[in-house]
Amino acid sequence: MPEGLEEEFTSLAGRLLVAMPGMADANFSRTVVLMIEHTPEGAVGLVLNRPTEADLLDHLPGWWTAAVNPRVVFAGGPVGEGGGLGLARGAGSQPLEGWPEVVGVRVVDLEAEPGVDSGLEARVFSGYSGWGPGQLESELEARGWFVVDGEPEDVFTSQPEHLWQEVLKRAGGRYAFFATYPENPRLN
Repeated sequence: MPEGLEEEFTSLAGRLLVAMPGMADANFSRTVVLMIEHTPEGAVGLVLNRPTEADLLDHLPGWWTAAVNPRVVFAGGPVGEGGGLGLARGAGSQPLEGWPEVVGVRVVDLEAEPGVDSGLEARVFSGYSGWGPGQLESELEARGWFVVDGEPEDVFTSQPEHLWQEVLKRAGGRYAFFATYPENPRLN
C-alpha cells in the first residue's frame, strides 16, 4: 500500500464481539467476547457467556465471596485453558500489571485474594480468546462478528445464558433483529 494510505487502526478494547448467527467455529457459537486488548500485534478477549460446571469454591476458594452468581469458573476461550484470568470492579482489586481497565472492570491478579468484606464483584475465567496480527480484522471483514458497546453489567450478569440475546436487543436496530434468530433455523 502506498505510504500514507494505510488504514488507520482502531482498537476494539472495551467493546464486545457478538458472534453472528451460524458462526462455524463451535468455540464461539453465540458467544459474547469482551475485548481486553486489541493492537496491530493481536487481540485478547474473554467469552462472557460460557459458564462451566466448575464451582469456584473448589478451584479458587479465596475468590468465592467476591464472585457474582453464578459462582463458577467461566470458559474465557479456547487458548490457555489451564490458566486463569479474573475480572473485577470495586476498591481493593489488584490490577494485573500491563492490562488496561475496560468498561469499568480490570483484569486482576488471582493470586492476590480479596478479603471477605472486600466489596469487590468478580468473575473468574479459564482460558481466553486470542487472535494473531490481522486475524481478528479478517474475521470482522468476513462478517463473523457484530461489534457493540460493552457495559460492566455484561461481565457480571447473573444470567449469562441470555447475554447474547440481551446485548443484541440493547444494541437496537439491525442487531435487535438477530436477537430472535433461532439456534437452528431448519427447525423453524
